[in-house]
Amino acid sequence: MVVQKVVLIPGDGIGPEVTSLTVKLFEAADVPIEWVTVELGEPAIKKYDDPFPEDALKTIKKYPVIFKGPLTTPVGGGYRSLNVRLRKELCTYAVVRPAKSLPVDWLYTDVPRYKNVDLVIVREATEGLYSGVEHFVKVEGEEVIAAETINVITRRASERVIKFAFEYARKNNRKKITAVHKANIMKTTGGLWLEIFYEIAKKYPDIEAEDRIVDNMAMQLVLKPQEYDVLVTTNLMGDILSDLASGLIGGLGVAPSSNIGDKYAIFEPVHGSAPKYTGQWKVNPTAQMLTGTLMLRYMGLNEKAELIEKAIFKTLNEKKKLTYDMCRTLRYAGIADLEPVSNKEYTEEIIKNLKELM
Repeated sequence: MVVQKVVLIPGDGIGPEVTSLTVKLFEAADVPIEWVTVELGEPAIKKYDDPFPEDALKTIKKYPVIFKGPLTTPVGGGYRSLNVRLRKELCTYAVVRPAKSLPVDWLYTDVPRYKNVDLVIVREATEGLYSGVEHFVKVEGEEVIAAETINVITRRASERVIKFAFEYARKNNRKKITAVHKANIMKTTGGLWLEIFYEIAKKYPDIEAEDRIVDNMAMQLVLKPQEYDVLVTTNLMGDILSDLASGLIGGLGVAPSSNIGDKYAIFEPVHGSAPKYTGQWKVNPTAQMLTGTLMLRYMGLNEKAELIEKAIFKTLNEKKKLTYDMCRTLRYAGIADLEPVSNKEYTEEIIKNLKELM
């Protein structure tokens, strides 16, 4: 089996913990990957006084696949999102976030209708309200009284990601795409997005096309997620809706994600860096691991992906060793009152089950 080189960005906060556990699981499964480690975020600041060193970017650009842990984005100040910058630098313009119910019945005891969720959110990743075009527009003395963020929607970027969504649907045998927007209020930017969507939809007569206003879409996902297949939307709306969809399938601890472009692909979990838990080895690594299986399928390593998923699902169904968030779910559902284990012990249990399946 050919060994492929993959960039590993451990991230910061709990990123290095969940990525290291995933790497350990991959090694146990004999996955033919050679890791090229690149540091961004807090580790890079400590070493180079720069969260995104130029040399790091040069190294990343040598390889088409990047496996990434979460990176902290300072709130209300500091440097701009490194996640957004990386997507822009590599032009991974489509954030693809599947929300599929896991084959673990106890996750959906409280809300049984979420057992059969299987949808994909495709989100434009290079512009919109995350373009970084913002400024203070009114300052009196030392007091800021107004600020402004520009919502950038271009035909080129919109066409690119909407075409991607339709091609993704066709390739994966999905039958319907819903464009999510706020064109009733944002008539120019939302209106252009919606216009482009229906222009492109005409070229895919085999796929049903419809649209929903974003606030209504949020309600629809909570009430009847099974009615939706592929959602395509802009940057901020997709960010919010994908977290909502993660809640339908068991939470951010089990939600994988990918960022796909024409040349590069970045794989990272939906959740953030959770800095307050750094060093505690308690955060659920399942999302990072399932993100890894998305990456393996992208690389054509389907059998390895399936083996790892079976080991994860076996561990979850056996309910012997689980992290704190999953123990809390069991307790709320009235199924069991287990003592949580560290994510290290949880990973060892997955590896034990993996060895039994090999």
